[in-house]
Amino acid sequence: MILEEKFTLSNGVEIPKLGLGTWFINDKDVVQAVKEAARIGYRHMDTAQAYGNESGVGEGIKTCGVKREDMFVTTKLAAEVKSYKEAVASIDGSLKKLGLDYIDLMIIHSPKPWAKFLEEEPYFEGNREAWRALEEAYKAGKIRSIGVSNFEKTDIDNILSSYSIKPMVNQILAHISNTPKELIKYCQDKDILVEAYSPFGHGELFKNDEIKAIANRYNVSVSQLAIRYCLQLDLLPLPKTANPQHMKTNAEVDFVISQEDMKFLKNMEQIEHYGEHSKFPVFGKK
Repeated sequence: MILEEKFTLSNGVEIPKLGLGTWFINDKDVVQAVKEAARIGYRHMDTAQAYGNESGVGEGIKTCGVKREDMFVTTKLAAEVKSYKEAVASIDGSLKKLGLDYIDLMIIHSPKPWAKFLEEEPYFEGNREAWRALEEAYKAGKIRSIGVSNFEKTDIDNILSSYSIKPMVNQILAHISNTPKELIKYCQDKDILVEAYSPFGHGELFKNDEIKAIANRYNVSVSQLAIRYCLQLDLLPLPKTANPQHMKTNAEVDFVISQEDMKFLKNMEQIEHYGEHSKFPVFGKK
């Protein structure tokens, strides 16, 4: 069963292969969502400073009845934090809000502040400063593993050229019809685990007749097909839901997509995203 399977990060830390995304679940409701997920068997919860629900996630972790050491908690350094001093304070702020002694994975949410995402300035120096703070917190035992999100090759190279500890994870937008193959290969060649957020393409996959037809062939839902697709590419999917039935269904992916279907899904024409995500490049805002 997928909920019992794990990837091993480059530093030897094990991370459950399926996580629960908590974006857009408020601080109050997320407590119950985490508890329900833990009851079903999830051991990996993904939050962020930008989500405004770290306190609730921490409360859910502490009251779910599962030992802390058996739970894996990810949070993210706000995209706007681009100085060492701010990053140090921000890391300690997350620990305090979560109410936990340590964080299992903390990542830089974006190479650029969201408001500047489409500008040319790469914020290389700011990302190095943020990484320095994460490295120090990692060495101090506050964080068990560190990584990045929405980083392209040049952003990762900037970190690799400056620091001894490489990112263990790059969390990106990846789903059927939007599979950045070169970036995924680059990361995997460097033993950087790729996590796939919004594996349902912000809901757009559910509207596609070709995807629905393939899911029907395997007698599974579109969400199950989308999650299985990510897993077969050695990506770690992070489906977001507060619905216990959806959590259960999302974890029932013990089937195999054929090579022929995988090739078709990987090379599908990109499905357009609508709403706030449409103004961002391939990774999307998260």
